[in-house]
Amino acid sequence: MIIDTHVHPTNLVDEAWRHTGEPFTGERTLQMMDGPFFINGKPRRVDVSCIMPPPGNTAWRDGNRTGREGIRDYQAYVTSLVQRYPDRFVGNFIYNPRFGPENGAAELAFHVREHGYKMMKLHANMHSYRPDRALDWLRPALRVCDELGVIVLIHTGDGPYSIPTQFYPIIREFPDVTFILGHFGIQTGGVYCFEAFWMIQDSPNVIGESGWLLQSRIVEFAKEMKKSDLVFGTDSPPNEPGMWARELEVLCHQPPQGLNLSEDDLEGYLGNNMAKLLGLAPTPPPRDVADAQAYLRGDVPQASATNSHATHYAGYTPSAWTEEHVPVGSQS
Repeated sequence: MIIDTHVHPTNLVDEAWRHTGEPFTGERTLQMMDGPFFINGKPRRVDVSCIMPPPGNTAWRDGNRTGREGIRDYQAYVTSLVQRYPDRFVGNFIYNPRFGPENGAAELAFHVREHGYKMMKLHANMHSYRPDRALDWLRPALRVCDELGVIVLIHTGDGPYSIPTQFYPIIREFPDVTFILGHFGIQTGGVYCFEAFWMIQDSPNVIGESGWLLQSRIVEFAKEMKKSDLVFGTDSPPNEPGMWARELEVLCHQPPQGLNLSEDDLEGYLGNNMAKLLGLAPTPPPRDVADAQAYLRGDVPQASATNSHATHYAGYTPSAWTEEHVPVGSQS
C-alpha cells in the first residue's frame, strides 16, 4: 500500500491560502487518492492518507470558541472523516498552543483514545511561536505523544518560526518520540533541506517527508540515508500526489538520475516505512501489471488503516513478508 503522510481535506475554503474553487472535501480527497497513478509502469492508488485540517483553519479568529471547545471544533471535520472512512484515513491532530497548552494536550489525548488519531502536527508559523523558546507550550502535548506513541509531523521550510533546527531542543528532549520533518525543510520562504538532512542523519528519532524536496536532492540524500528515514507526503491539496510519487520512482532509474533502487525499497518510501510507524504490517509491491490491476479492482483486500493486521496481498502473506525487507532503524 501507499501511504500519504500529509493531506488537508476540508469542508471550508482554506482560511489562510484561500484556494479557489469548492472546498476540497473528504470525498474529493478519496477520488484523488484513487488515481490511478503509474509507478514503474503499474497502476497504483494512495491507499491511506494521514489527514488534518488546513492549518489556516486552526488559528483562532473572531467568532470562534476558545479552549477545548475551539480545538474540538477545528478538528471536527477530520474526525468525521476518520469515523466515516476508517480504512482510508488516519487522523492527525493539529496542536495550536494558543488555545492553551494544557487544553491542547488534553484534546490530543482525547482524539487519540476516542477516535484513533495516530499523529500530531506542529505549525509554529501559522500559530506564531518560536519553537526553541516556547518549550513550555510544547511540553504538555509532547508528553502525551511520548506516553501514547503519537508521531509528530513538523511544518518546516520557512521563517521566522519553521526553520528545521529551531525544533532541535524539543526533539532532543523527547528522544522516544518520532518526528517527521514535513516538506523536508522546503516551503514558501526557504530551502533548508540540508539542515533537515543533517538532522535526520544525526538524530535517530527524526525522519524526512519527501514532498516538496527537489528531485535531485532526493537522489543525493537517499544515497546516504537509512532506507527507513524517508516517507511519502504530498501536502495535498493543492499538490497532486502523482508528481511526488514520480519523484520517488526516479530512484529506481539508473544513475546519475536514480540509484538503481529496488521496487521493494521503493515500497518502503511509498508506504512501508510509514506503515510500521502507524502499526500496520508492510506489504510488497505488485509483482506485475496484472497484480496491480487486480488490487485496484478489489480482487485482493487491503489492510485497514485502523487494523494492525495486514491481509493477504495477491498471494503474499504477512508471515512471508518479513522485517528484513523494510529496514526501519531505531525509530519509536
